[in-house]
Amino acid sequence: GFFVFFFFSGLIGCSWAMLFAAGGFKVKLYDIAQEQLTTALENIRKQMKEMEKSGVLKGALSAEQQLALISVCTDLKAAVEGATFIQECTPENLELKKKIFGQLDLIVGDSVILSSSTSCLLPSKLFTGLKHVKQCIVSHPVNPPYFVPLVEIVPHPETDASTTERTYALMKKIGQSPVKLNREIEGFVLNRLQYAVISEAWRLVGEGLISPTDLDLVMSDGLGMRYAFIGPLETMHLNAEGVSSYCERYAEGMKLVLNTFGPVPEFSGETLQKVNQALSEKIPVVPKVLDARRKWRDECLTGLAKLKTQMKSD
Repeated sequence: GFFVFFFFSGLIGCSWAMLFAAGGFKVKLYDIAQEQLTTALENIRKQMKEMEKSGVLKGALSAEQQLALISVCTDLKAAVEGATFIQECTPENLELKKKIFGQLDLIVGDSVILSSSTSCLLPSKLFTGLKHVKQCIVSHPVNPPYFVPLVEIVPHPETDASTTERTYALMKKIGQSPVKLNREIEGFVLNRLQYAVISEAWRLVGEGLISPTDLDLVMSDGLGMRYAFIGPLETMHLNAEGVSSYCERYAEGMKLVLNTFGPVPEFSGETLQKVNQALSEKIPVVPKVLDARRKWRDECLTGLAKLKTQMKSD
């Protein structure tokens, strides 16, 4: 396969590298600090071996074969040489990201795709003024990307259609589920939906209508079970004789309820104390406990991903 090169930092970078290696692509991890890279490689090796043991390693290649596709590099020029696709994974800091894309802009050719993992910075803020702006795009993964396949592909107003198409095809090829946004918008789509849910959850708990732990159950043992397989629009379609019939039947009721939604919460004060207390009782804020719970979450997601694949093929 062709080469894919990564800008590197921490977990998201590791996940991307593992996904591309699973797809059979050669991957180069770039960072300025050699020890970062050494640690990253060790983590990747450990994770791949564990996943191979438990039978959840992606791709047709063995862990060893996948590891052989990953190399590291501390020299930017050497790192991007011959690259087809560059994914930047630095922290959410606009100045830092702009500096990196500025550096890349000076050394890349006209065929490489320059992609950012940003979850909240708009392409127009990141890429405006670059010579290679036509080749720039946001590919926003969902944490943890290895188990959650969605990737939001968000173009800059000047991004070439072929850049979008190639990125979409590449994400499909490595087994992710890409979605295309036709233009940029604050929060993209995933976070806009997530924040709509969070703000109503916050208001309901704040109004003393339901406890924080029960609120979470409404999602995990209710809505979320449905949403693991179908989205809100298909839900409407299936819950009546199609979308038109759903709207005929429920539009008035929906509007009635929606008009009772409160203003955007402050996410502070009394409600914050209430939510924080409930969650801290359930999962104490200690690194060891949080890490164990995250590991459990990832195991759940792995199991769900397996089940989804199985359901699709049945």
